[in-house]
Amino acid sequence: MSRLASQWHKLPVSLKELCIDTTLRCGQSFRWRKFDDEWRCTLHGRILSLKQDANCLYYKATFPDKAVKGVTPKSGDDDTEALVRSYLNLQVNLGTLYEQWSRDDANFRKKAPQFSGIRILNQDAWEALVCFICSSNNNISRISQMAHKLCLHYGPLLGTIDGEPFHDFPTPAALAAPTVEAHLRQLGFGYRAKYIAQTAQTLCGDKHEGWLEQLRNPACPSPGSKNTALSKSTGEDGDCPPSYKTAHEQLLLLSGVGPKVADCVCLMGLGWGEAVPVDTHVWQIAVRDYKFKKMASKTFSKAIHDSVGDHFRSLWGPYAGWAQSVLFTANLKSFSEQLKGDVGGDEVKTVKLEIKEEEEVQTTEEVVSTKRKRKAVFKAEEEAKVAVIETQTRSKRRRR
Repeated sequence: MSRLASQWHKLPVSLKELCIDTTLRCGQSFRWRKFDDEWRCTLHGRILSLKQDANCLYYKATFPDKAVKGVTPKSGDDDTEALVRSYLNLQVNLGTLYEQWSRDDANFRKKAPQFSGIRILNQDAWEALVCFICSSNNNISRISQMAHKLCLHYGPLLGTIDGEPFHDFPTPAALAAPTVEAHLRQLGFGYRAKYIAQTAQTLCGDKHEGWLEQLRNPACPSPGSKNTALSKSTGEDGDCPPSYKTAHEQLLLLSGVGPKVADCVCLMGLGWGEAVPVDTHVWQIAVRDYKFKKMASKTFSKAIHDSVGDHFRSLWGPYAGWAQSVLFTANLKSFSEQLKGDVGGDEVKTVKLEIKEEEEVQTTEEVVSTKRKRKAVFKAEEEAKVAVIETQTRSKRRRR
């Protein structure tokens, strides 16, 4: 099926600089699937395959035979190596960062040796936005299922490998159609269906083309796209340059996006390394290891979210979000048990992760719907009881 011969190429990358078995399944990206020792995903109009040994990362790309609507296959030179380097942020020296964080933070120094090679991916901003909207009150397994359904029903088919079809991620236009929300509800997206459809419609209607990409960190460009200055429409003074704070504030204006989702997109979709997403796991870390006081409520206010993020930014510096991802992974029981004492060893087996994430949206349509159903059932039961009593009363009167 490939337009270019699928051959393995290698890059010299140690497991301390990158561990794909951890990085690709720790809650950053939700579309990578593992087949034996090989990870596969569609990226920028191709099916990308990755595998790894102790010293090298191996990659190959499979392109579609023919042009696919919404996809522009590359011609001439294969740019997959540049894509891999950019997507995995290989320009960042992770070893140096680990040394800095270990020097400045005793807690990081204690846990990091067992969790080396965790990098923040440089993902497509639109994909990150949609997937993290899906993360509301959800777990990695279900988010991955939703991402797969989006691709299957709305993304272009790039081809099949070993009988397995691979679809690229759908464009905003594909998810902006009037019928999308109802269809996504049928597919099990619940209240998230409205957020996805409304956000897609906003990007296609109210925002100019490239608006989301223009919120990106200029130091971390997206492969295959131009990275220009922040548009005048996003800055109050018309000349506001891109910044983490500006990107965060703009994302909060979108449907279904609260502080945590905004920071996830900033960190993993827009290249802002200082963004620190705060969910239940990060809050547990802050309370247990960094002396934050426990809250009576499980709801995170924006003030608490900002307070935790600012603390970690002051402690870890401009790549605070990268350091947070290491401790986030270490806080997951399945990873802790799987990797303990086995860093740099044999291949890590895939583990199903159940991560329940608290979302900023507290009252969802599903909850309201459930309450309404309960009230309706209760009302029906009460009416039935009244009818029975009335019937019994009439019978007694007749007998008298």
